[in-house]
Amino acid sequence: MKLGNLVGERFKERPSDCVIDSHALMVRGAYIKFVASGIYSSFAPLKRIFHKIEAIVREEMDKIDGQEVSLPVVLPASLWEASGRCASVGQELVRFADRNKAPYLLGMTHEEAAVQLVRESALSYTAYPFMIYQIQTKFRDEARPRAGLIRVREFTMKDAYSFHTSQKDLDRFYGKCYQAYQKIYERVGLPEVIAVASGAGIMGGDISHEFMLLSAAGEDSIVICQSCQYKANMEVAENIVENQKDELSYPLTQVYTPDVQTIDDLCSFFETTPDRLCKAVAYRKESDQGIVVLLLRGDYEVNEAKLKSKLGCEIRPAEIDDKSGLAAGYIGPYQLNASSDVFFDRSLENTCNLICGANKANYHYSGLDISRDIGDIGYIDVAKAVDGGICPGCGSHLLSVSRGIELGNIFQLGTKYTRSMGMTYLDENGQQQYPIMGCYGIGIGRLAACICEARHDAFGPIWPMAIAPWQVHLCAVRADNIEVKTLADRIYSELTNRSIEVIYDDRKVSAGVMFSDADLLGVPLRVIISPRNIKENKCEVVSRDKTLSLKIDMDQCVETVIGYVRNGK
Repeated sequence: MKLGNLVGERFKERPSDCVIDSHALMVRGAYIKFVASGIYSSFAPLKRIFHKIEAIVREEMDKIDGQEVSLPVVLPASLWEASGRCASVGQELVRFADRNKAPYLLGMTHEEAAVQLVRESALSYTAYPFMIYQIQTKFRDEARPRAGLIRVREFTMKDAYSFHTSQKDLDRFYGKCYQAYQKIYERVGLPEVIAVASGAGIMGGDISHEFMLLSAAGEDSIVICQSCQYKANMEVAENIVENQKDELSYPLTQVYTPDVQTIDDLCSFFETTPDRLCKAVAYRKESDQGIVVLLLRGDYEVNEAKLKSKLGCEIRPAEIDDKSGLAAGYIGPYQLNASSDVFFDRSLENTCNLICGANKANYHYSGLDISRDIGDIGYIDVAKAVDGGICPGCGSHLLSVSRGIELGNIFQLGTKYTRSMGMTYLDENGQQQYPIMGCYGIGIGRLAACICEARHDAFGPIWPMAIAPWQVHLCAVRADNIEVKTLADRIYSELTNRSIEVIYDDRKVSAGVMFSDADLLGVPLRVIISPRNIKENKCEVVSRDKTLSLKIDMDQCVETVIGYVRNGK
């Protein structure tokens, strides 16, 4: 491929709307073109990267006996109605009616379609286990698309679905897929990706893992123990609190606190710290519009994912009105008479002498002792884990919270979809059973963006050889020089005839422009032909990551370059 014919213009200035480096570099390097919010077209370099990532994914899925299929983008709403997700999933699911007023939707995930595909062809236990997968474009109407390909609405994804006759067999395959994912990330050049325990979200199921790239550009919070192997997404990370109760418990005393409502105001008014406060947070349940009051220690934050899991429904912050029976800014556990569900977080267990709302405007209590003033209550874990917290795995105080980007996920779904959609098989005893499912996803575009995010410098991406758009970038400096052009043409021809992927820059531009474009294209190996090198009968071979820089004899150029390519330099 000659760079002069490559569609797309590269430029130097960083776009003002690009908040992370990978987004800026992909725009500057003519990898992506903005179409609409969260929707991009891909130029040839990115499409070539996609093809290589997809090939690696296919190879690893085929190694564990995956069968590639194709499922429709447009699905009848009846499939999702059967599983219950048509009503339970929010606005991110695009629903529409066709010309005959029949309801349809755009599949953002394909559990229902996978079951519908195999339901009539796996009627006996002898057909199991099996796994089907596809690589397909999907659409999810994200509320806040951001960071280029990191969070989009239209995306390419590999999703796989396995079917089993026992939990033991699912566990076995789940482990194989876990290892296959680790292999995929190693092969595409991201061996540092880690697996963390996670929540199942809209997929359902009990056991799930996310594969995360630790990055400041990430939206997810990852809880990691520096002492043991514990790793979990903040959504499911257990928060362990060990309170030491004061020896003396002071009387519960009502205090006039005019216009004192926030944590900071309370700490200033009472000359104390947030850990001596009992704060209240109110939510409204989407299921029945009831109010939930959550009480926790003042220095902790509510983990809404845990609370949603506990309640089994979506929630939103409650707007406190006169009908609620709650005093906004002054809610507390003592004599809380409102008709709401009340939960106590475990951060309040074994505490006393706390400050809390008095359930009437402009008043708080000091001296709250929950066991004395409220009684024997149960505590639940609905707070976020914190830096320096107690590890659920080893008990050390070495938890740390880092940012991360989710690159893939695997779930054990159980019989959620096969049961709701009536998929059964006959077991060895002739009894009808529901197959047990697992599902496994990897976002192709997000993976490419994350490789760029992790492998770049100030000048452009540094693509690993396995997924780079081309393997060699041939630069003919002073292509108007007949010797340079003739020699560069010959090297280009010999490399391409040996099945080496070459992007050839023979434009009549300055060396600065040529090398700037080469940096933005991020090709692993660069071969430079110039008048000065020709005088020495040499060519330059340098690597994009700057670990290799040498001059070699011209007649050894092709073989040397091929050797580096084959070795994955």
